[in-house]
Amino acid sequence: MTHRGSRVLHVGSLSRVEGEGALRLRVHDGAVAEAQLNIYEPPRFFEALLRGRAHTEPPDITARVCGICPVAYQLSACAAVEDACGVRVPEEIGALRRLLYCGEWIESQALHIYLLHAPDFLSCDGAIDLARTRRADVERGLRLKQAGNALLELLGGRAIHPVNVRLGGFHRAPTRAELRPLAQRLTRALDDAWDTVRWVAGFDFPDAEVDADFLALAAPGTYAIESGTPAVLRPDGSFNTFPLYDFPLRVREEQVAHSTALHSRLDGRRHLTGSLARFAISGRWLSRTAVEAARAAGLGDPYDGVACHNPYRSILVRAVEIVYTVGEALRIIETYEPPSRPFVEVPPVAGTGHGATEAPRGLLYHRYALAADGTVTDALLVPPTAQNQGAIEDDLRRTATRAIAGADLSDAELTDLCERTIRNHDPCISCSTHFLDLTVVRTNGGTDD
Repeated sequence: MTHRGSRVLHVGSLSRVEGEGALRLRVHDGAVAEAQLNIYEPPRFFEALLRGRAHTEPPDITARVCGICPVAYQLSACAAVEDACGVRVPEEIGALRRLLYCGEWIESQALHIYLLHAPDFLSCDGAIDLARTRRADVERGLRLKQAGNALLELLGGRAIHPVNVRLGGFHRAPTRAELRPLAQRLTRALDDAWDTVRWVAGFDFPDAEVDADFLALAAPGTYAIESGTPAVLRPDGSFNTFPLYDFPLRVREEQVAHSTALHSRLDGRRHLTGSLARFAISGRWLSRTAVEAARAAGLGDPYDGVACHNPYRSILVRAVEIVYTVGEALRIIETYEPPSRPFVEVPPVAGTGHGATEAPRGLLYHRYALAADGTVTDALLVPPTAQNQGAIEDDLRRTATRAIAGADLSDAELTDLCERTIRNHDPCISCSTHFLDLTVVRTNGGTDD
């Protein structure tokens, strides 16, 4: 709608994103005066639900935050509670956790690439429309997702909200014989992963650049997935790390009127977590095969510390991460030796623990305070999409401003551009709605201010 040089674009429901969100864009005198990603899903108060529960319960409860990345919540919760109790799991259990996480990365990244993001590059309304003209491509994506789901089902008991994960490890560990068929399936999936890289490398990528600090976990010697130290890479190339227990001091959250997700700032600055941040911070630790895939995708040589700041090209990074996690899963299976016990005991201790993992959409942080008997007295969950909302809104402003300056776009065209800009970041909106500050104002007659 236009009026006196002003234009307000409101999209009540975004398509092809996880969860429910809206968009408000206000243009005044040819400039974008306001861009808001309205996250309006009702908060589910998981942090409040956790208070008063036993220290063994957060892995099962927090898995219900998200049906797409439940493993991220389970393993972040396990890491935080085990940290509070001073327990470290044996290497064999740690390897199984990483293998489980590989399954989630494979299925989630395939879901985003094929069903949510690729249609934007191929002038399709969605995955069904894409399947009509590119059936073989969609079938390849579904095979990859099924391979990831198979890992989740074997190690986690089921693909959605796994039930085999527990504090200290697993209720049951698989045998080598049970993993053997998965290795055969993953070997075939590696071909599909490479074909995915070649496929998305052929897309047309608009020029764009995010203006935000990158935040991701770093674990020297490996591509950080299930553990690591927070690392920050700024646009000027400066790099630093900080202890995980400093996360709430460095990443500050605040309520904004248009969102049930909290906005975050890293040291007072806008930041972005997720695939672009991981690739920039840990790309040098990718496997040789994944590095070859990155070069083939046109991302440059990760061994040289390259960074990709174009959000449209994030789909390339996700494709490379599938190549990596399929290969990593095969490596773990090849060297797997069942642990003597599938879990270690985690006796309760009074204290506070911190845990973080790399969900497919970015760094996920958990903190729990425990009483001496193990009762959870306080909980804090900081999801990646809540951290990214500020950077997404800035990306919207910059993208829309460039587009308006270069052409007279209709509302429909501007809507398509803005939705595409949001989907570049693969937001998990349901995960982000973890808090709401409710204020009730009552008046007796008259009107309130």
